[in-house]
Amino acid sequence: MKFGLRVRGGLAAAFIMFAGPVALPLASVVLSSPAAAQTVNSIEVVGNRRVELETIRSYFKPGPGGTLDAGRVDDGLKALIETGLFSDVKINRQGGRLIVTVVENPVIGRVAFEGNKKVKDEQLQAEVQSKPRGTLSRPMVQSDAQRIAEIYRRSGRYDVRVTPEMIEQPNNRVDLIFTIEEGAKTGVKSIEFVGNNAFSSYRLKDVIKTRETNLLSFLGSSDVYDPDRVEADRDLIRRFYLKNGYADVQVVAALSEYDPERKGFLVTFKIEEGQQYRVGSVDFQSSIATLDATTLRGYSRVSVGSLYNVENIEKSVEEMQIEASRRGYAFAVVRPRGDRNFEAHTVSVVFAIDEGPRTYIERINIRGNTRTRDYVIRREFDISEGDAYNRALVDRAERRLKNLDFFKDVKIVTEPGSSSDRVVLNVNLEEKSTGDFSISGGYSTTDGALAEVSISERNFLGRGLFAKASVTYGQFARGYSLSFVEPYLLDYRVALGLDLYQRQQLANNFISYGTKTLGFSPRLGFQLREDLSLQLRYSIYRQEISLPATLSDCNNVAAGTLIGNRFVPFNPTPAFINANGLADPNGGLGCFANGEASLPVRQELANGATLTSALGYTLNYNTLDNNKNPTDGLLVDFKQDFAGVGGDVSYLKTAFDAKYFTPLVSDIVSIVHLQGGILNKIGNTQLRMLDHFQMGPNLVRGFAPNGIGPRDINPFGTQDALGGTKYWGASLELQMPFWFLPKETGLKGAVYADAGGLWGYQGPTSWAATGEVNTPGCIKPTRNPNNAGTCLGLQFDDQNKVRTSVGVGLVWASPFGPLRFDYAIPLTKGQFDRTQEFRFGGGTSF
Repeated sequence: MKFGLRVRGGLAAAFIMFAGPVALPLASVVLSSPAAAQTVNSIEVVGNRRVELETIRSYFKPGPGGTLDAGRVDDGLKALIETGLFSDVKINRQGGRLIVTVVENPVIGRVAFEGNKKVKDEQLQAEVQSKPRGTLSRPMVQSDAQRIAEIYRRSGRYDVRVTPEMIEQPNNRVDLIFTIEEGAKTGVKSIEFVGNNAFSSYRLKDVIKTRETNLLSFLGSSDVYDPDRVEADRDLIRRFYLKNGYADVQVVAALSEYDPERKGFLVTFKIEEGQQYRVGSVDFQSSIATLDATTLRGYSRVSVGSLYNVENIEKSVEEMQIEASRRGYAFAVVRPRGDRNFEAHTVSVVFAIDEGPRTYIERINIRGNTRTRDYVIRREFDISEGDAYNRALVDRAERRLKNLDFFKDVKIVTEPGSSSDRVVLNVNLEEKSTGDFSISGGYSTTDGALAEVSISERNFLGRGLFAKASVTYGQFARGYSLSFVEPYLLDYRVALGLDLYQRQQLANNFISYGTKTLGFSPRLGFQLREDLSLQLRYSIYRQEISLPATLSDCNNVAAGTLIGNRFVPFNPTPAFINANGLADPNGGLGCFANGEASLPVRQELANGATLTSALGYTLNYNTLDNNKNPTDGLLVDFKQDFAGVGGDVSYLKTAFDAKYFTPLVSDIVSIVHLQGGILNKIGNTQLRMLDHFQMGPNLVRGFAPNGIGPRDINPFGTQDALGGTKYWGASLELQMPFWFLPKETGLKGAVYADAGGLWGYQGPTSWAATGEVNTPGCIKPTRNPNNAGTCLGLQFDDQNKVRTSVGVGLVWASPFGPLRFDYAIPLTKGQFDRTQEFRFGGGTSF
């Protein structure tokens, strides 16, 4: 006999089937007398094997006088069936006897799963309620089959079929087998928006998490249909509109329809935008006599004339409420109110400060943290047991816990405490994996092919520590690094970071020398505000230059020339050459027949390894709407480093970098990038060439790495870039999507114009045998290329010239990591600058 049940959930179905000689649930009552109630002398039980006789009898309780009416018999029958212990129950009354005949459900010997490849047995075993050595219950088995189907639906497999089968064994035992046909993943074939006029569908697809299926979808899961994710997308769309001034917006519906022909879901969001509002006025009111509301104006992020932004209002409320608490008004509550002017399209915002209920936190319960220590969670709270309940501080703690990225889900809910003025906070968490192992690969026109292997843990030992080790190996760059971060140093909200690294840069097409750097850097990080942070650091590193012998073998002296206390013999190989490039022992240009590295490079080589010890800080201001793919906001970095705290070099290096993103019409985002820096000499210590700023496409695209600024122009040398002590740069870029391509391709185009300059070389310019520029054997540096100087002097170009370029780019947010292709044409350049019109870079982790 077979029993089939088709369960439909949403738009897809799971099929559940029983096979085998299994009787349907059966219960009957046979009364031998029509009387409404009879005296029962005894209750007889037939067919029980495992269940005790008295247990079954206990379900039939006679009333007063020992009578059992039809109602009591029916109640006992129902209660007996609800136990799930029996597949059949019959009741027969004969005179003063009540005969209960039962057929016990079999005992489950084992529970097994067949056909499951995408979901492990352990995960399914934890979900089903039917367990080995338990009693078989058909309703429970049906529920288990539905649970299994739901697990597969959550992973995007809506064509799953689950068939429970029972194999009879001796002694009334059965093996329960769930046969699973997993089916293929059910993806999202299209995402449409209806009613959106202010923002294009292309822009709104950036806001939501659900993605359309494409050729590279196998690398991720965001295209898999998930009803919970679609519902969350509704809220993301709504908050996006509220952030941009649309106070009346409603996301009316999120409709999902399964298309059998396309074998996927069609998702449609219906939006009623309403009109856009600006802030007409901002007012502050306080019902607390001793608290002047206007004194909290500085904590408001809402200004007159700006777009109405719910996020700014929420942040203002939080900051104002926390500040009021600091001033001693622990129960103050800030309530925002907005009065719309429909004709003027403005909102009058009022922040009303009232005395809230005097409620205290009785207890904070933490649930679901199987790995993370309790104190790691509790330290994200600015309140503890016994403190006044402050909703703003609770919301801030919830946001901090989410930002830790330790948990899949974080929810803080309240429940009444032991009295009316007490509340209990329940912190419900769901842990997730925090370890990463990655093998990264990439290629750029600067560093060539590059590979990296790294292992990291964001929640090391469950103590909230960060640790990472990585090894890099490439054509021109190699090294390793070890990093460790303690986010709460001595239980203060101060992050301590330790970095140990070694980097090796090999000679390539852009530099004639190689460098090796071994360093250690401790740092302290302070979060001054949500959008402002400060980092203090100390760096100590050892650096040395490597150079082929052929690039540093000239002494440019004739045979027998006295330098110091010794005579230098004449070495005919390489031969001296003259201005015409011909061998000439008396030539005045020096022995550059096989090339020669620039003087500062050879001087660094002769000086050997150099130790740099520096103190520095970085001030970071960040209001970006998205750190990975920003479309709005400001990012500013200001940093200074002072070298000379011991070590071999001294300098003060200052750098400024600012990027401003703002959306324009039709999904076009403009980016304004400003940067500048200056290197100051401290005392009488000579600046090294390696400490100078080196610029190229990082300042003006279209130029080669180290292609801009002061350069050794000796025509017979390697003409190395020397770097500069001052630079500035400005760039304007417009990024726009390709509307004719699917959003999921992640391709955007860019057009840009760059301008900048690098100048002010202050490194060594001469290296005379006795310290004098005009020592015999040393030709004084000059700008005349026909009299280029010698290995004892430097001829260089250092024109403060503005470099400009225009170009186009292709930006691809690929599943293999961010990739960028640029083609730029220099418009103005220095005489000896080096250009590189095409540039490519990118990489990934897998």
